[in-house]
This record gives sequence, structure tokens and C-alpha cells, in this order.
Amino acid sequence: MVQIMFAVSAVRIDADNPLNGLEVGERPDPAAPDGWTTITVKAAALNHHDLWSLRGVGLPAERLPMILGCDAAGVDEQGNEVIVHSVIGDKARGGGDETLDPKRTLLSEKYDGTFAERVAVPAANLVPKPAELSFEEAACLPTAWLTAYSMLFGKAALLPGSTILVQGAGGGVATALIALGSAAGHRVWATSRSEDKRARAVELGADQAFETGARLPERVDAVMESVGEATWAHSLKSLRPGGKVVICGATSGPAPSADLNRVFFTQLQVIGSTMGNREQLAKLASFLVQTGVRPHVDRALPLADARDGFAAMDSGDLFGKIVFNP
Repeated sequence: MVQIMFAVSAVRIDADNPLNGLEVGERPDPAAPDGWTTITVKAAALNHHDLWSLRGVGLPAERLPMILGCDAAGVDEQGNEVIVHSVIGDKARGGGDETLDPKRTLLSEKYDGTFAERVAVPAANLVPKPAELSFEEAACLPTAWLTAYSMLFGKAALLPGSTILVQGAGGGVATALIALGSAAGHRVWATSRSEDKRARAVELGADQAFETGARLPERVDAVMESVGEATWAHSLKSLRPGGKVVICGATSGPAPSADLNRVFFTQLQVIGSTMGNREQLAKLASFLVQTGVRPHVDRALPLADARDGFAAMDSGDLFGKIVFNP
């Protein structure tokens, strides 16, 4: 007899109105193949990736229906509290890093995701959840916070005391960058079109916050970029000679002017960054325990009300992370 669970799924692709493809209801329990295990989900966090999936980016129609969600914290089959690392990849193919595996995928792209009562994942993808972190806090880490951790401490490799600019304060990655950068001893500046979000960025740890596109007091060592087309020119102009722009996304569009003359003449470094590996996720969790930094949860909703969370993200009506409780 097939066991049934509650889940949030993509059932059709609609590039213009992504919420049209969202379905909340019953789905069959996951089956764990060899080397995989089943996690009882206690909390799962929403990401822009989930909205893009509903638009058909990385999720073709032939894979539907697909349970959405990359991030989760929960309990494994032995009763251990765990965080789910959502990158499904082969470290050997990636030269020791699963995020560099050309065949890598994320939960909810090829395999059902975490917006459900239970999820099947490779056993090797589990990281122990520190007791100091709540399930909701831990669920925020695997995508947005891990991405920010990898950008700051892996790709940018900045020394404490550096000045960094975070574009687009308000989203999950941006708020994580502000909190982590401040805790690590960087001077953090942030931008936003919203006066309220600028004020909240300062409360979160930013030294100053500016209107999007504003001239800065001085040029910065690195820019953390996830907005893309709308802020790219400002990001390059804000860098000191030899500075770095680390980009993990392009929510406003992927094709700005490259401004190659500026890049080569001032010897800028443009560095791409996608997620982070399992070891970095474990270190991120330890970093939060040691520093007392915690993810900012904008709102926690029952999984049954997931549509409200998707709508808030689609409209930009959030500051920090939206978390679902199955």
C-alpha cells in the first residue's frame, strides 16, 4: 500500500505567472534507493530557486510533478537531528568538490525536494545539526547561507577589516552576507531601493546602507552580487583597482554590459560562485554556534500556506528567510 504525505509541488511551468504551477496537496512517500535515507522534515526554507523552477529554469516540463524545496533540517531514521546538504554530486568528478561536478544537481531539480513531510537524500549529504540551532534556523543554511559563506570565505578569501558591498539587501543571500561579513570583522556596506530595508540592514550588522546605485564614500575591496543586470555597472564602478566581484545569481537579468575596458584596465576579478560543499556547510553551522549569529527569519508558515510565502518572495515582500513547517 502506497503511503501518502503532504507536499508542495510544481505541476506545470508558467514563466510569466509562476504561482499558477504550484500545487499543495498529497504526494506518495519518498522511496530511498541504495545509499540514500529518508529524513522527517521539521523545517524547510524557501529560495528564489523555487520560483525559478516554477518558471521552468532548471526544471523541464517532462520532470513534473516535482516536489519543490532545496533546504531542510529534520530527523534521520536513527533519530539524529540533521541538516540536509542539497547538492547531489560526485566529489571525484568535481576534483574534490561536488559543486564543481558538471553533472551535479540540486534537490527539486532531478529528485524530489524538501517541501514535504519526508524527503529522500543521499546519506552522505547529512550534516549534524548543532543543538544550539533551532530547526527553523538550521533550515536556512543549505542554500542562501551556505552560498554567502562560500562567497565570503571561499571565493573572495578576504582578510578581516576589508570593505565589502552587498547589493540588494533584503534577500536571503544578502542578509546572510551582511551578518556573516560583520561577524568576521569586515566593514559591510549594503544597498537597497527600500528605505526600510536599508535601515534593517544596518540593524543586522551593516556599517552603512545606501540607495541602489549611489556613489559610495570610497571604493571597496569586494562586491557581493546576486542582483545581476540592474546593479552590475554599479558593482564594477564601486571596486578599487584589483578588487573582486563575486556573483552567485542574477535575479534582475543575466546580460548586463560586461564593461570589459574597466575590467582589464583596473584589473578586476570576476568570480562565479554556486552554493558550497558539505564540509563548508558543517563549518558554517559551527561558525554560527561560535559567534552567536543566527539567520533572520522573515516569517514561518505552515506548509499548507506555502503559496503565501511564494507570493511574498515573488513580490519582494521579505527581509531574510521564509521558512515552512510541515
